[in-house]
Amino acid sequence: MEEITSLQNPGVKEVVRLRDLRERDKSSLFIIEGYRELLRAVDAGVKLHRLYICPQFFLGSNEEALIQRAQCLTLSCSESVFQKISYRDRPDGLLAIAFRHGLPLAQLPFKENPLYVVAEAIEKPGNLGTILRSSDAVGATAVIVCDRCTDLYNPNVVRSSVGTLFTIPVAEGSSEETLAFLRARNVKVVAGTPGATTLYTEADLTGPLAIALGTEQLGLSQRWMEEADLQVRIPMCGVADSLNVATATTVLLYEALRQRKLQRN
Repeated sequence: MEEITSLQNPGVKEVVRLRDLRERDKSSLFIIEGYRELLRAVDAGVKLHRLYICPQFFLGSNEEALIQRAQCLTLSCSESVFQKISYRDRPDGLLAIAFRHGLPLAQLPFKENPLYVVAEAIEKPGNLGTILRSSDAVGATAVIVCDRCTDLYNPNVVRSSVGTLFTIPVAEGSSEETLAFLRARNVKVVAGTPGATTLYTEADLTGPLAIALGTEQLGLSQRWMEEADLQVRIPMCGVADSLNVATATTVLLYEALRQRKLQRN
């Protein structure tokens, strides 16, 4: 196995460049760092380009089995080199470069009684990653990133999603494309907004449904507010007038899950 000890190695420079959106768009490659994230990517069949390892940082005994499953060029790194390429304060010795794997909007799954999440113009990678994680947690059908402001393959999205970027179908599209997709499938659109009169617990969140939330500062755009079949709000009993967008998404998703379980029972 080749070992990298120089910070000037071309492989090191390639990883560092992939922190930049332009380089990810140009190469169609992105970074996956961390045992859990890499495990979920491998389980999902994500195609890996190469894998960088540093055994000195391994946290357990399962890394070797995962390295064997990766089935790509594996490069061993010195501690200083791995710290250079790592995106984390406390690296665990595993970092891969992978090929993008997103689905076209038209190929998103449609099943009986689907539950979609529409994330419009989310700006912060941590919020988008958390939305993916919550969507996976409730078994949502898919997540649609609409009019993106944050790259799905930003290392912080991968990290904050804890690898669920690879476990739930995800697509990107414009507002026009997304609304057309949902309308063609008779999916009701519920907009989350602090200005709504209907409490989220009083809304019918069963049936084919898309929960839509918007940018951290301004919320959903006027188009989504007008196109929504229903607007709902989460009650705010303190001085804050709204929740973080990822937190709000989680609250609405679990209410939808609760209602659907009651309906089945």
